[in-house]
Amino acid sequence: MSKFRNLFLASAAIAVLAVNWQPAPSLAQQGNPAVHAAGPRKIGLGREAHPDEVKAWDTDVRPDGQGLPPGKGSVKDGDELYQTLCAACHGEFGQSAGRWPMVAGGQGSLKNEGPEKTVGSFWPYASTTFDYIKRAMPYGNARSLSDDEIYAITAYLLNMNDIVKDDFVLTQKNFTSIKMPNVDGFYDDDRETTEKHFWKNEPCMTNCKAEPPKVLSRARTLDVTPDTKTGPKVD
Repeated sequence: MSKFRNLFLASAAIAVLAVNWQPAPSLAQQGNPAVHAAGPRKIGLGREAHPDEVKAWDTDVRPDGQGLPPGKGSVKDGDELYQTLCAACHGEFGQSAGRWPMVAGGQGSLKNEGPEKTVGSFWPYASTTFDYIKRAMPYGNARSLSDDEIYAITAYLLNMNDIVKDDFVLTQKNFTSIKMPNVDGFYDDDRETTEKHFWKNEPCMTNCKAEPPKVLSRARTLDVTPDTKTGPKVD
């Protein structure tokens, strides 16, 4: 028994030494100015992405047409694709099915209590439609459409919102000629100038109001906790 006890104590002592052992401080830790001047050390994890890898994910399309791939699609072809791939969720005429978003109609509803934000009533640029379809649609099978199919579905959505005619063919060249109805319904965030007079360097912490605050109403306390004495017994 004593031999086992001695072995146990020796192992415990080694473990304590291992836990408390620390390496000597490096030159940087000692405040060596030459090491600090060299800047942070690169860890060396990972590698630079290859151009083809970047290209596969750099697919955003901008309002000025930058990022649009070559291709074309007609309203007619888009109608067939939409009915096959999109109508189950968004409705045969873009009116939505169930609780899925509407994609057509809603013009003039943005100031209503229940605005209908669709491609035609809300979105300011056609590029938003193309970009979203390319990266996220159809639901459950995203990034499965060819560029021509995306052009066609975009053209059909524009047609359903009375933005282009039935015989319209959307291409990379005429894409920027599309003007959406709500293109002027957005503005830049100008709070840095229009609300600057509200900003203060130091917040007021005491005596901020000339008069003491008045309590206008009180919240009602509802006791919804069951009484443990009268509640049913649960095994």
